[in-house]
Amino acid sequence: MSVLFSELLVPGWADEKIGLDAVTGTYNDGSSFNLPCHTADPEMYFSDDELAIAEAKSLCGGCPVRTQCLEGALSRQEPAGVWGGELFEDGRIIARKRKAGRPTAVEVAARTSPIQQLPSQPEVASPASSESIREESAA
Repeated sequence: MSVLFSELLVPGWADEKIGLDAVTGTYNDGSSFNLPCHTADPEMYFSDDELAIAEAKSLCGGCPVRTQCLEGALSRQEPAGVWGGELFEDGRIIARKRKAGRPTAVEVAARTSPIQQLPSQPEVASPASSESIREESAA
């Protein structure tokens, strides 16, 4: 979800959303300076590199406001980044970022419906049963 500048000018546009100030505190009290996201490199939380994303998620693990951060990001439908230890894209939590290019066949197969398992051994008609079927059809 993107926020347009014109929406910022409308009073009350985000009353139902949890803002960052409700989560991290204000800069006047100094509590926000102890949070991992304020002491680490901010680019790490918005990186395309899987290792950087994993490091950002691990930093969120011990954060005292992790739950509130995640709730706020869900309410604001954050467009990207690591929030509350989860990776966001287009306002949704995702497992991992998709790499550029076409997905692999394994990824496509994982998204589609499960493949129905064929019986391990196909049923083979016994000669006696096929003879009885012939006799019934001849009669």
